Amino acid sequence: MSDRLREKLNILADAAKYDVSCSSSGSNRRNTNKGLGDANGAGICHTYTEDGRCVSLLKILLTNHCIYDCAFCVSRKSNDVKRAAFTVEEVVELTMGFYRRNYIEGLFLSSGIFKNADYTMERLVRIVKKLRLEHRFNGYIHLKTIPGASEELLTEAGLYADRMSINLEMPTEAGLKLLAPDKSHEEVKKPLGFIRGSIERLQDERKVIRSTPKFVPAGQSTQMVIGATPESDMEIMYSADQYYRNFDLKRVYYSGYIPISHDTRMPVIGTQPPLLRENRLYQTDWLMRFYGFDVKELLNPANPHLDVDIDPKLSWALRNLDQFPVDVNTADYRMILRIPGVGVGSANKIVMARKFGRLRSDQLRKLGISWNRAKHFIRCADSVMQLTEPEAFRIKYEILTESQSKYLKVPQNQLSLFG
Repeated sequence: MSDRLREKLNILADAAKYDVSCSSSGSNRRNTNKGLGDANGAGICHTYTEDGRCVSLLKILLTNHCIYDCAFCVSRKSNDVKRAAFTVEEVVELTMGFYRRNYIEGLFLSSGIFKNADYTMERLVRIVKKLRLEHRFNGYIHLKTIPGASEELLTEAGLYADRMSINLEMPTEAGLKLLAPDKSHEEVKKPLGFIRGSIERLQDERKVIRSTPKFVPAGQSTQMVIGATPESDMEIMYSADQYYRNFDLKRVYYSGYIPISHDTRMPVIGTQPPLLRENRLYQTDWLMRFYGFDVKELLNPANPHLDVDIDPKLSWALRNLDQFPVDVNTADYRMILRIPGVGVGSANKIVMARKFGRLRSDQLRKLGISWNRAKHFIRCADSVMQLTEPEAFRIKYEILTESQSKYLKVPQNQLSLFG
């Protein structure tokens, strides 16, 4: 590798580390033509460095030149940083070289926008097309969608990429206008809607014509920056819920803002990234997608912020004690899932195990539930009759006293910045 190419790699890999939406789950692309790589058979292993980079993928920008001046972005045009740009051939060479050396298992390719959206998107498409057709590369490819690119380029990109994503940037339109007045959420919705429509159309065609090509087989995702603007947790999750419903997204990623400038509109340099808040948002997202919770049950005008000392599921249960205790021997699967300390795997085990007899507390412990939390919300075969009504603050105190959460030691200065 030449010194110049190595320098470009250092600059553009470092600039890409702020993008967290690089999950590769969901792809089923197979190597059926004696090509190189396989996004399905061997699977993609994800390893994240301390600053959030996924090191199993070659995660780079095509360029960090950009015509926009978004205050939260390290690649904004007014920022005095080293600039670089790969050629199409250089990205292809790096991907193939690293893959053959077993350094990576796929490519995550994003870019700043130079000249205009089509000019940038056309180069991204040339790279993935060259990898697929000329080098017969069947490894995983995650490609960023450039807002404002033509539908023809999006269509061509979708035929070669496994997943496409486009960053929402800020959770609300008001937050985006505050820090990036040249951008809008409408510019994001158009390509998301177009790609969703294309996926559905080709899936319908495949039912009739089996040779219909795959189109973005791992679906779409988006990413929000958290903590740069003063949105509440309710506003963030309501926005995520809207995008899940309207565009059938596979994932919404929440990226805690890392202060990178002295802009008075944002947290000052040295402020800790809101990692605990980021974790609570992911837990809420999980409850919405896999536990059957409606976002309005977890966050609403009466409770616009997530608790930092307890997880969102426990917080909901303490606010709704009238729905507990749940009898695990008779309750339906939906209510068992809502018991704090009971995950999807444990809930399935409970439903299966109770077919053979009424479950007792010692049996529930062996099923892998978190007894420290669950015992306050369940009734089983050997439960003792409670003579007094449970009190939320007492239950919370007992759970926190008995737990050893690592997050309790993390300072929460980010949450009070805009208070």
